[in-house]
Amino acid sequence: MFAYSRFTGDSADDIAKACIAARFSSDGGDTWSGDSVIAQPEDHDALNIMSVSLLRMTNGDIGLFYLLRYGFQDMRLHLRRSSDEGLTWGEPVCCVPAAGYYVTNNDRVVRLSSGRLVVPAGFHRMKTSDSEWGKFDGRAVTFFFLSDDDGATWREARNFCSIGSPHSQSDMQEPGVIELANGTLWGWARTDLGCQYETFSSDGGESWSTPAPSAFTSPCSPLSMKRNPLNGDLLAIWNPIPAYNTRKIEKHSWGRTPLIGAVSKDDGRTWCGHFAVEREEDGNGCCYTAIHFTGEAVLLAYCAGEEEDGICLSRLKVRKIALSELQA
Repeated sequence: MFAYSRFTGDSADDIAKACIAARFSSDGGDTWSGDSVIAQPEDHDALNIMSVSLLRMTNGDIGLFYLLRYGFQDMRLHLRRSSDEGLTWGEPVCCVPAAGYYVTNNDRVVRLSSGRLVVPAGFHRMKTSDSEWGKFDGRAVTFFFLSDDDGATWREARNFCSIGSPHSQSDMQEPGVIELANGTLWGWARTDLGCQYETFSSDGGESWSTPAPSAFTSPCSPLSMKRNPLNGDLLAIWNPIPAYNTRKIEKHSWGRTPLIGAVSKDDGRTWCGHFAVEREEDGNGCCYTAIHFTGEAVLLAYCAGEEEDGICLSRLKVRKIALSELQA
């Protein structure tokens, strides 16, 4: 089951109406069914729902996480469960106890080896302004929310993360997290400073280090990372080239091109086997990658809008890559 945000209508705004749709594949992602709508904003009296994560729960349920957007004053991740393999879904449980506008990207919820669930979220405050968009502060502070009872209840980690730079208008947006082999948690977030910023936790997400620049150069575009369950390698997918003087950036792409991948065999200390998922010459703007490993391949799902679309978020691709091609 592949679940994703399907926007309806002509608007490209994040606040535009969207539902959660699902498609199904019985051949490892080679072919897919048509859409099946599994959640709509009307189900929650919300303006919009989007940004899906899927996770198998400890009792075998499917966990379906997505944002409920009621406005700029309230957007938070919620969890719904299915005990019948996606045929029906239970009532939503809020994963973010504090009210506010908290952005959690698609495919971001992780389960630690301890069983704890971790939700990374970028908090945006509201400013004083005469317009709705004018009230929105683009600078995000990264928070982490934890659950030790398989999603029944949630709490906030002891500290949050912020660059605190007067030169950044993004601060730490759209965070992600992964658990390393030694139990350390590695968190990251996109910035407008030419790279992803990283932070670490040595106590299961309870507290986090001061953010610092990572080795991943990028525009203000999200990084995605997953561990290959077969061999333990890490796979990272991101846009490696930030904006710089003389670089021509197409308006529709926002500089989110090319889209590349790399493999780490030493838990993120070094990266090798770099490959292009989408080339810059292809003209696409590509971002928001979901990663899913099958027995012999990895599936990458991502936005891939083209110049004729006017925006890089208008199309969705699923690319299948054989694991044998990722061996460095």
